[in-house]
Amino acid sequence: MIESNVSLSCAWCAGGGDGTRAHLDENHSEHGLSPTGHLVVAVCLGFVGTVGFLNNTLVLILFCRYKVLRSPMNCLLVSISVSDLLVCVLGTPFSFAASTQGRWLIGRAGCVWYGFINSFLGVVSLISLAVLSYERYCTMMGATQADSTNYRKVAMGIAFSWIYSMVWTVPPLFGWSCYGPEGPGTTCSVNWACRTANNMSYIICLFIFCLILPFVVIVYSYGRLLQAITQMSRINTAVSRKREQRVLFMVVTMVVCYLLCWLPYGVMALLATFGRPGLVTAAASIVPSLLAKSSTVINPIIYIFMNKQFCRCFHALVMCTTPERGSSFKNSSKVTKTLRTVRRANGQNVTFAVASAGHPTIFAPNSGGQKSSSDGEKPSPAVGQGTNRPAVSLVAYYNG
Repeated sequence: MIESNVSLSCAWCAGGGDGTRAHLDENHSEHGLSPTGHLVVAVCLGFVGTVGFLNNTLVLILFCRYKVLRSPMNCLLVSISVSDLLVCVLGTPFSFAASTQGRWLIGRAGCVWYGFINSFLGVVSLISLAVLSYERYCTMMGATQADSTNYRKVAMGIAFSWIYSMVWTVPPLFGWSCYGPEGPGTTCSVNWACRTANNMSYIICLFIFCLILPFVVIVYSYGRLLQAITQMSRINTAVSRKREQRVLFMVVTMVVCYLLCWLPYGVMALLATFGRPGLVTAAASIVPSLLAKSSTVINPIIYIFMNKQFCRCFHALVMCTTPERGSSFKNSSKVTKTLRTVRRANGQNVTFAVASAGHPTIFAPNSGGQKSSSDGEKPSPAVGQGTNRPAVSLVAYYNG
């Protein structure tokens, strides 16, 4: 029976007719989930679909309503939310309905559609997270200030994410592997069980270029950012220690959630493809699939609702008030950035960028954190003379 499972899966790829589909349905009913198991899966899918839809819809509402959120970096976050929202609208309802009935309901063409759209949007989300981490890395490590009016670079990153994903998910529609039933037969994806050279080569490429490569980019980018902040904290601990801890928490959270959502699914796919036949059961395969779909709920929470800008706007939306203005709401097109490079004893350079809404100000490491005027001649206005001191933010550029 196990060998026939593999042959039937390959027959689906080869264009088996209704008879093939009937055999597959019979096979999944024999070795699939119990009615209670299907009910549990349906409840989980209903929760993921509903919460993911609400979270990502709220993100788009906030972005459209508040102009202050329309920065280049936030456009990347919105792109991620759009892909996650489309998963909740175009994919999850079909698997939810199938789980309530214990079988796939919309035929072979619907299965191919479901497998393609979920794979495509899932890869869009993965690549967008990698592009976001790289953009943050470039913004902080660059030697010039970020321009809040320049959307060209971010637009290219968004276009790259969607085109790259299309390149890797369209081939199964044209014969390099295929989309077919997955797990207990209530979802569809790339056909992991077919052990032909054609199918296995595609799965290896998909695993490397759409899972491992984005993860490497994320770890490298956030690792370098954390390294730069650590270098800065050694020079001025009082200013940057709290920021270092916050960034460390964010980086660890992002990496752990990425692995939690996608690594089990990747491992399951590889075991189904290269492990002994029957190693991955229907019950075992549905859990990684649910974890992957839960990314539509987790992404908005980590990348958006932990963002101070979005939190302020969300609070303002709920309370029907005007968003409170904070340091993150400054118009960066009016920000002046001053650079100061300090050579440490080990030969490494640490460049400090100090941005202010008024005249540029420099934190001089050798003066114990005291601020001095950028022109070195005019004294700073005394407190109490009615002059508002500009808000100052300090960023370190590490040239290792």
